[in-house]
Amino acid sequence: MWKRKELKDRAKKVVHKNYWTAVVVCFLIALLTGEFGTSIVGIWQSEDSMDPNYIVRRETDKGELQKDEIDNFFTERNIKETLNETQIKILEATEANLNSAMKPQKYIFKIWDAITSFNINEAKLGIMLCITAFLAFAFTVFIADPLIVSGKKYFLEAREGTNTKIGVMKEIFQKEHWFNVALIMFLRNIYNALWYLTIIGGIIKTYEYRMIPYLLAENPKIKRKEAFQLSKQMMKGNKWKTFILDMSFFGWNFLSVLTFGLLSILYVNPYNAATIVELYIVLKKQKEGNNT
Repeated sequence: MWKRKELKDRAKKVVHKNYWTAVVVCFLIALLTGEFGTSIVGIWQSEDSMDPNYIVRRETDKGELQKDEIDNFFTERNIKETLNETQIKILEATEANLNSAMKPQKYIFKIWDAITSFNINEAKLGIMLCITAFLAFAFTVFIADPLIVSGKKYFLEAREGTNTKIGVMKEIFQKEHWFNVALIMFLRNIYNALWYLTIIGGIIKTYEYRMIPYLLAENPKIKRKEAFQLSKQMMKGNKWKTFILDMSFFGWNFLSVLTFGLLSILYVNPYNAATIVELYIVLKKQKEGNNT
């Protein structure tokens, strides 16, 4: 049985030994992939559905929306206006946690935006959003997801040494590894997206597939079926405990919101990343022990 405190204590030592490179690695991943929620407004977040309320505002200006649609739009906007500053900070911290879980499905939301724009006779906007969805899809599959895996690779290597070089990440982008990593991560995202249609199923499957990036980081040539099967076996009986482990960073995320994300950049993101790698190592050893 693993304990959160032990994982976190080991993670702190890893971060301490590799502090600045760990910070740079997490900063780049947050900037380019949105992996660490809203700790930094990076490329992914700034292009999130172009402008989430664009279509609504355009049609509202024309007076072509039904009254109940307009009321719903302004009700959503007014929710935050009814909250005090502390409640808003808590809401933003919660959104930061959820953002990480939902990040892989965001290009699907862009496609939905495109369909919506065609339905309201905004053909030019629909075409633009289709192009954006395609670019987001290509970027996610071939750059962002392999980069996330390479981040896991870095922290796996960082466990074993001091001042681990960022160059260890490039192994994931080698010709013989890149496509396999991209394909398996893409399939994981698609399965997650489909399971999220059932809400609870999406959350469960997100945790069931949680170890896939770490398995890829350690063995980029792993077969798709084996990666999914191993992750499922490793997470069996550990989903709830892993969820509690994730929630144990809520306080850190709340403090990060108060510092406008600076705390996440300088400490929380590397600390979190190193902790989940420690979890992976423990679950892997448990799995190997069960097979002997």
